Amino acid sequence: MFFVFADSLISSTSLQLVAFTEGEDHGTPKVPLRIKSGIVPKQKSIVEVDVGNQVSTIISSPPVKEERIKIGRFRRKLPEFEIFRSDNLTRKFHGRVLEFFNQECDIQFFMTWISKAGSFGRREILAVESVFKAHPHGCLMILSRTMDSAQGYRILKPILDHGYKVLAVTPDFPFLLKNTPAQAWFDDIKSGKKDPGEIPLGQNLSNLMRLAVLYKYGGVYLDTDFIVLKSFKGLKNTIGAQSMDMVSKKWTRLNNAVLVFDMNHPLLFKFMEEFAVTFDGNKWGHNGPYMVSRVVHRVEGRPGYNFTVLPPMAFYPVDWIKIGSLFKMPKDKAGSRWVEAKLLQLKGHTYGVHLWNKQSSRLMVEEGSVMGRLMSEHCVLCKHVYSS
Repeated sequence: MFFVFADSLISSTSLQLVAFTEGEDHGTPKVPLRIKSGIVPKQKSIVEVDVGNQVSTIISSPPVKEERIKIGRFRRKLPEFEIFRSDNLTRKFHGRVLEFFNQECDIQFFMTWISKAGSFGRREILAVESVFKAHPHGCLMILSRTMDSAQGYRILKPILDHGYKVLAVTPDFPFLLKNTPAQAWFDDIKSGKKDPGEIPLGQNLSNLMRLAVLYKYGGVYLDTDFIVLKSFKGLKNTIGAQSMDMVSKKWTRLNNAVLVFDMNHPLLFKFMEEFAVTFDGNKWGHNGPYMVSRVVHRVEGRPGYNFTVLPPMAFYPVDWIKIGSLFKMPKDKAGSRWVEAKLLQLKGHTYGVHLWNKQSSRLMVEEGSVMGRLMSEHCVLCKHVYSS
């Protein structure tokens, strides 16, 4: 498939537009778009398109030039990206990880946080609390430079004061990605040689960081908008389906908001390889949910890969389109029965609920709603449940 991008059509004479008409025999364009070109600005390329016996001229900007402009703009902004900075905190990363998890952790969890510490709000705190409600002796590490600070410590202190093991640590990207398929990709991004695209770079770095840290240390990765409902102890090398074909019962899309893997697992290696080779910073989900779906579709059932795909009810019991229904209080007896039935369903088959924060972050948790009940039952501090 070929694309011709024309960002401007300029002429010193009048432009003649002739509509396409279908050919009588083959359904092909009989009369093409014809443009009489006059003065062509410098640094524009002229592409002649031959359709039948006609030739059309399209003036276009070379995609290469556009990419260079984007890369140049990104290079100028590189000093602003704290995540690329190497300092005393990054140098201590590996030692801090080993020390933290060397304290009788039943299970080790990871989260990532790329935003400012002040944005780590009540919803995120409730997600952290739910981890410890289900795993009182678990350990949670939050990979984040901003939370690895005095402000971050103050945010997490109430949980620490209750004896739970949670620590924010500044990640060392070069160390995490060393000897992985994504090492060269990261070097190109860091040096400004590669265009990161229009999607916030932090989002894609989070997609990569979760893979790298599990590959390096093993454990459970959770998004910060995930409420844990029951213990993950029985899970091993597991990823969850976001959607499933109701007839064939086969998954149609996976998600990377929850990952449970041993260290050095070959599927994680394949994920990082796919991330680096097919990276596209302009398509939402391409380097995250769609990426893990592409890889699993290729390797599922092949020897050497030992993993489980759980159905949507395990981690994604409610699709992002319908997530708002969980936040609303029942209006009548039928609504109350629906709430009770949903809670019973979740208790039986669900390890946790992904809240799809992009859609639900502005929703208030109404008293008596499914989310209100879940958050009240799975918190440890239990403050601000209905203002989350």
